[in-house]
Amino acid sequence: MRCVLLLAYHFAPAGGAGTQRSVKFTRDLPAAGWQPIVVTGPDGIGPQDPALAADVPEDTRVHRAPGPVPVSRSRAARVARWTATTSPFGCWWQHSAVTEGLKAAASGVDAILVTMSPFEGAEAAAELSRRLRVPWIADLRDPWALDEMITFPSTLHRSREVSRMNRALASAAAVVMNTEEARIRARAHLPKLAHVPVVVITNGWDAADFATTPPTRDHSGLRIVHTGTLHTAAGYQHDASRLRQLTGGAAQVRVLTRSHVYLLRALDRLRAGEPALVADVELHLAGALSKADVAAGGDLPVVHHGYLEHPDSVALLRSSDLLFLPMHHLPPGVRATIVPGKTYEYLATGRPVLAAVPDGDARDLLSAMPGVTVCRPDDVDAMAAAVEAALRKKRTLGRAVADVPRLALARYERGQLGRDLAALLDEVVPISTGGQAPALNGRPEPSASRTGVRPAGS
Repeated sequence: MRCVLLLAYHFAPAGGAGTQRSVKFTRDLPAAGWQPIVVTGPDGIGPQDPALAADVPEDTRVHRAPGPVPVSRSRAARVARWTATTSPFGCWWQHSAVTEGLKAAASGVDAILVTMSPFEGAEAAAELSRRLRVPWIADLRDPWALDEMITFPSTLHRSREVSRMNRALASAAAVVMNTEEARIRARAHLPKLAHVPVVVITNGWDAADFATTPPTRDHSGLRIVHTGTLHTAAGYQHDASRLRQLTGGAAQVRVLTRSHVYLLRALDRLRAGEPALVADVELHLAGALSKADVAAGGDLPVVHHGYLEHPDSVALLRSSDLLFLPMHHLPPGVRATIVPGKTYEYLATGRPVLAAVPDGDARDLLSAMPGVTVCRPDDVDAMAAAVEAALRKKRTLGRAVADVPRLALARYERGQLGRDLAALLDEVVPISTGGQAPALNGRPEPSASRTGVRPAGS
């Protein structure tokens, strides 16, 4: 059993998609020969999800950075953003990750894995790599400066952040992106990674979450479900401001479509034409909801669950008749760099999905699956037609089944993703007893150089 030092600011018992990825890797890596030692943030960060904590093996050593955590929206943080310097939070996390990482690695580690965001973790991992003389791997849950959702004050600020990303990842032994489009962008914009393997390990679904019988429910109408973060308030603010687009600090992204607002417009349109039909619709929203999320519902029947522990969130998904997956709107010809983490769980439920998504990996994946209706993020007419079809089908058949073959989803199951990561670690740190490093089970780029892997600064 070899050891990998995992830097993961978001970790159980905190909830959220980023935490799920780190926790499942921690659970699954030991079976593939790697024992994680975790360095994370202090207790009490974000919504708490004790059910996720139950997935962390009892013998996992978890080192928590001492608080307090600097406020991310302070005046000092805003100044740092405009001056393109490291924020107080970034300085704190870099220092804490290195300090706690050295303590955690006192008994020896073979590699370092940092999952980001926060992206300041890259500098911390590189520094630990230099001091401990072991290689490090960057796992980017989002594509950092290449993420079209991130806004900057100007083109100069965006360019400087891309340069910082380029420098920070240059000493990594490998870089993991979670979509193919993000990998392509990294290759195109980060020249210092020319000789660094850049591979894809996606987000996924956990077979254990779907091992039980789906829950029953009382409501006989059409239940539409969305889980996760909505961007209603951010969408109104972002879409109303064109200044940063004019200065080049923001891509031509419409964020409001990454909410339930356009679906509500579709329901309003249906209600105007056939009120009795829409009376059978029940929209359920689960996640940390803002005041704008709640207010957007108007007088339509919306059930607000707030944040649910992961098993309860999966149970709600499995009780649905239609799952709603919205994403941001992009100009024609521009591909999104992300696939929302819930996409894989949506598909694993076997329930029909209404996906309002732009071009990109998410649309490619969903378009190939049965039971999925794909439309553009702002296409209210298409959403209304999809809901109406689901309503009429529910009245006729009384059930909602998409029959997505589990075999089509096997490559995205958490256990397989853990084995993919272990294979990458095996390649970065070959077993010293000889033999060739195993081939990657993930999706490496064919032209990536895999020779001369070394720790930063060596």
